[in-house]
Amino acid sequence: MQANDIRVFVPSKDYQTSQSFYQAMGFKMDPAGDDLAIFTNGTCTFFLQRHFNEEFAKNLMLQLIVADIEAAFDVISKIEGFNIRYEPIKSEPWGKVIYLWGPSGELWHITELNR
Repeated sequence: MQANDIRVFVPSKDYQTSQSFYQAMGFKMDPAGDDLAIFTNGTCTFFLQRHFNEEFAKNLMLQLIVADIEAAFDVISKIEGFNIRYEPIKSEPWGKVIYLWGPSGELWHITELNR
């Protein structure tokens, strides 16, 4: 078996809020049914589902690799009106990262890898 892609199903506590949040992050939304939407940015894609399990959401971690961590931080720091939190850019041995908790408690590792 050769895999071509892997896509996660992200839960949403409030489906409309999460949809708006990910669009504010720069993702394009395409509905995939009443309870599912596909979000795309570049070649990155994930599903947002109208389903919420608190334990799962609080333990879900995703890594989004970006080319420019400063540009990503600029976008994140300007997002208002959502129950999110984030930490400043942090340097790690492997690159730089912003920890961002989305509106359902999911943790994003927004990462610029060392070149």
